[in-house]
Amino acid sequence: MGIPSDEVVQIRHADVAGEPTVVTVSCPDKTGLGCDLCRVVLLFGLNIVKGDMSTDGKWCYIVLWVVPRRGRPMAWHLLKNRLSELCPVTAPFCFDTAYLAAACLQDDVVPRVFLLKLYCYDRMGLLHDTCRKGLIWTFFLGILCFTDVTRVLCELELTIRRVKVSTTPDGSVLDLFFITDVRELLHTKSRREEAYDKLESVLGDSLTSCKIDPASDDMCSCLQPSASLTPAVMEQMFSTDVIEEQASGARCNGSTISVTMDNSLSSVHTLIQIQCGDHKGLLYDIMRTLKDCNIQISYGRFYARQNGSCEVDLFVVQSDGKKILDQQKQRALCSLLRMELYRPLRVAWVNRGPDTELLVANPVEVSGKGRPLVFYDITLALKNLHKRIFLAEIGRHVVEDREWEVYRVHFGEEHELSSSLRRQIVDGVTNMLMGWD
Repeated sequence: MGIPSDEVVQIRHADVAGEPTVVTVSCPDKTGLGCDLCRVVLLFGLNIVKGDMSTDGKWCYIVLWVVPRRGRPMAWHLLKNRLSELCPVTAPFCFDTAYLAAACLQDDVVPRVFLLKLYCYDRMGLLHDTCRKGLIWTFFLGILCFTDVTRVLCELELTIRRVKVSTTPDGSVLDLFFITDVRELLHTKSRREEAYDKLESVLGDSLTSCKIDPASDDMCSCLQPSASLTPAVMEQMFSTDVIEEQASGARCNGSTISVTMDNSLSSVHTLIQIQCGDHKGLLYDIMRTLKDCNIQISYGRFYARQNGSCEVDLFVVQSDGKKILDQQKQRALCSLLRMELYRPLRVAWVNRGPDTELLVANPVEVSGKGRPLVFYDITLALKNLHKRIFLAEIGRHVVEDREWEVYRVHFGEEHELSSSLRRQIVDGVTNMLMGWD
């Protein structure tokens, strides 16, 4: 399939401004590599407009045509490093089973959890801007809108796992963020000082103290997934029957969602054909669904048209290397793909005692990774809508053997939100998450 090279990732910029940048990956193959690569591309704020991938089960060759989203500066060298880190270590002419099995175990290392203690004074836009350099939560009393904290953490490549927030009568805020580091360097003094400097440069006089320490085992216990969602929330956001019925024949971004399978065009592969409307992270949503179902892609082609429609052709096999011949499995996989394309994230208003809150549910891969930048998009959408957040929480919940990251946003009892305003908030957050803004 390919010749091993010291440079497994190559990035070639277009000669004409506005044309896509071409990202090429050539490396030993492993199950779910396409999903992992697409997740990093999404994390860096890039849209995939075209893609080709092929593998012989030992070596893979992937080409992605990408364009940056509006207003997002691009660190191409950093993207190249992150993509290279995902690729199995190149071992020329050593394609034995033991080597490939060892390569696939690279992602099984559990990231170390740290506790970020952030003490500051509230101001408008605080949380969103900090999360853009990683991921984070805070409390709103007075005029806090989550902007600054979100932006900083995203740029620092720090990922929020959970947050605890509290306030004092003088209007100051103490936030406890359970975070992991994409670079796995947060245990070093230089990496922590980098985080301190970035937070201080953005928060300025609002920041009174900041400290990062390793989280204890007792602290990490609160990160375990729970099943504490109410029956009403389960029915509204996770009812498979309801969502499947909505997805059947649904239109997404102006295009009908169609997922079909064909076993007649190849003697060894099943062809999955997808036609749908484009959205942010579309290829990632397809790849993570197939990865979680142990479906391996031998060859794939993706193309997004300028009118917002997309076409995807995937030649796949099961984990045993055989075609998908069981009709029940075919129907189940087609149905799952339709649902994931129709509602990759769930956004809704739900009751919480006498109050209502905005909930956003983000599916977690079997590997334990959640979709990136969800909290950043939520806070940016609310900032654009000039909505002030009183309380926000993040947690992981298990629904029918599937894990979800659930984001709760509460706007305070003093906010009387009409049905039309709630609809506006849901639409604004959904459009930002799906890239329809």
